Amino acid sequence: MEVNSTTTNTVSAGPPTMNHSYTQHHLHSENDNHGHAHFPTKTILTTITVVTLVTVLFIIFLVLFFIRRQKSSNKNETCKEETRVLHDTSNRLIGSTPLTFNSSPDVKGGCLHGGNLSRTSGPKFRGVQVFTYRELEVATDGFSEANVIENGGYGFMYRGLLSDGTLAEIKLLRNEGKQGERAFRIEVDLLSRLHSPYLVELLGYCADQHHRLLIFEHMPNGTLQHHLHSRNDQTQPLDWWARMRIALDCARALEFLHEHAVSPVIHRDFKSNNVLLDQNFRAKVSDFGLAKMGSEKRNGQVSTRVLGTTGYLAPEYASTGKLTTKSDVYSYGVVLLELLTGRVPVDIKRPPGEHVLVSWALPRLTNREKVLEMVDPALRGQYSKKDLVQIAAIAAMCVQPEADYRPLMTDVVQSLIPLIRNQSSLSSSSSLRFQKQTPSPSH
Repeated sequence: MEVNSTTTNTVSAGPPTMNHSYTQHHLHSENDNHGHAHFPTKTILTTITVVTLVTVLFIIFLVLFFIRRQKSSNKNETCKEETRVLHDTSNRLIGSTPLTFNSSPDVKGGCLHGGNLSRTSGPKFRGVQVFTYRELEVATDGFSEANVIENGGYGFMYRGLLSDGTLAEIKLLRNEGKQGERAFRIEVDLLSRLHSPYLVELLGYCADQHHRLLIFEHMPNGTLQHHLHSRNDQTQPLDWWARMRIALDCARALEFLHEHAVSPVIHRDFKSNNVLLDQNFRAKVSDFGLAKMGSEKRNGQVSTRVLGTTGYLAPEYASTGKLTTKSDVYSYGVVLLELLTGRVPVDIKRPPGEHVLVSWALPRLTNREKVLEMVDPALRGQYSKKDLVQIAAIAAMCVQPEADYRPLMTDVVQSLIPLIRNQSSLSSSSSLRFQKQTPSPSH
């Protein structure tokens, strides 16, 4: 009985053990199968989410890209339109509407605001730059009196050192209303587009709020007027060779303006004070604030207000306001007489009959003996009498009362070139010695 009981218990205990093990295994298998069934669904959902997000971001990027591109296109069109308008305006020399700057003109959106400025006229010229008032204040040491070069009717001229180490001359213009604004813009526009070794180079400008400044290349030997009429013990007079070179440089400057500019440019205020001298006493013409565009027709007239400097104005312009390139030729003749005689155009301290240089000189220029008496005593006889007679003849033609009798500046240049060539071989060495001995004035 015990054996049977034991056997029965053993037999009856076996199956439950086997069933439990099987059940556990079966449950684990179902769990595994359940897990494998859900894994692909999660992956698909994750992938769809990522793809959707990337697609949305890509669409947003494309929308922003096209919006930005459209804005850029609009700015370019605006810039082109402004350039066209400014170019048309500059061809009319600003007309009657002055430009008003609220801040320093600057490059905004790829467009230069504040003037029609050409920055690529050749490798020699680096282009016009826009300066802030603060930058120029630093360059001139707070516009120190020690850096004042000249105090003229336009304002002050300062010597300044720009941030890149360039020594420059900085003209601080007085606030003169519409006329001053017009003159400022004309000078910026013309010197930005007209480049010649015989015109002073405009390095930059500033139109910061109410401030108006022009930045020019440094001309260490100052103005021709200073050397002819303001000599002191520290300044030696210009010799004959230097004067002839200056006469030719000035003639070439006016020839360029009259003949080689896209439209003829009449300087309107050509005088010895607007002729600047570099370290080698080569001349460059400056100050274009009163310049006017001339007529496309040869000797064509333009009507304008009479502006300029007494003693240099052509008689027909002074009396009628009719301006031509021949008006500049007359002014050039006056400067040539200054080089020849050393006299100022108007001097009431002279004896009666000698107050006005042209009136006194014109009857004498065709008389050889009287021409010799007219020569600047500072030359001390160191000149060619043959060349002197020819220079006097050129001056006499330039200051003719009738504009039609005056030569073109091209003709003046061609008349002067042989004189300079003849002297170059004889006078170059003495000119170099003179340059070394002559101290640079503060002008």
